[in-house]
Amino acid sequence: MPAPRKIRVLIVDDSATVRQTMAAVLESDPEIEVLGVASDPYVAARRIAEEIPDVITLDVEMPRMDGITFLRKLMSQRPIPVVMCSSLIEAGSETLLQALEAGAVDVILKPKMGVAEHLAESRIRICDAVKAAANARLRGRREGPAPSFVRTREPEKKLTADAMLAPPSGRAMARTTESIVCIGASTGGTESLREVLEALPADAPGIVIVQHMPEKFTASFANRLNTLCEVDVKEAADGDAVLRGRVLIAPGNLHTMIERSGANYRVSVKEGPLVSRHRPSVDVLFRSAARSAGSNAVGVIMTGMGDDGARGLEEMKQAGARTIAQDEATSVVFGMPKEAIARGCVDRIVPLSQITQELLRAAAR
Repeated sequence: MPAPRKIRVLIVDDSATVRQTMAAVLESDPEIEVLGVASDPYVAARRIAEEIPDVITLDVEMPRMDGITFLRKLMSQRPIPVVMCSSLIEAGSETLLQALEAGAVDVILKPKMGVAEHLAESRIRICDAVKAAANARLRGRREGPAPSFVRTREPEKKLTADAMLAPPSGRAMARTTESIVCIGASTGGTESLREVLEALPADAPGIVIVQHMPEKFTASFANRLNTLCEVDVKEAADGDAVLRGRVLIAPGNLHTMIERSGANYRVSVKEGPLVSRHRPSVDVLFRSAARSAGSNAVGVIMTGMGDDGARGLEEMKQAGARTIAQDEATSVVFGMPKEAIARGCVDRIVPLSQITQELLRAAAR
């Protein structure tokens, strides 16, 4: 059995300052090694010919060849997990959606400078995205044993949903006429969610989704889905009603929670600390559903690295909700579903192609 090793990363960005900052951020994690840096895709191609990295972080706008073109060439010739790294101004978020469609594993923001808290959060998000990408199942890549990467320390302590919501009392809410569905996803989730939502009928139960992604990106993601789906899809705003035929996407960098309003439901969108290393956090959404919806809710946990959502799904199950997890074979990264399954709180484990049918069946009970 090969010895475990660090995750080797190639940084591709035309800015020397960004290359230096990214290298410092990644090398601060003992599980990651910076294999090299490249100022544009042509330099990157030469570096890849010398030694193949485990993950590439790739800027979007660069001289001689843009990042999307390079990504498409790479995925057609030699698939390597790619994390797109961008300043992500609102106007550029549509381009980053194209990057995910072209095969990028994830999208992250370039490190924020100046404020210690922002630097710390940027480090967590960047390093976690690289680790998730290293474990991703790529389209077009030959199947084989997953690489074994070194674990040099215990996972860092992280806040739970307690930081935003007190634990549920354990008593499920009384049944109402409407069921709601809560979905959590991370790495690989953008394209997987598209497949699930495109298959929904126009009168599907109200759905609230946490997909780990940066701020501003979620609005473009929701708008894109809205053009593809029979249901209405929008980025959630504080106070939005959870309605039949509507899907609400939690805005990036804000927590989204379910609140009971008589026999109906609405969302509360709030600032707060990282929970389970994320904001928005699936655990926060799921706990709020356990408290406010109980047996009226359906919880779905999909592809993603880490364990965000596993505790919350367990709380939903204890409150009487029906629970569904995506299976390993169709998950880009099987971390989040695997953790929930290990807790024994999943009613049904299904492939991606069956999630829509399963959640509709569960909501109709």
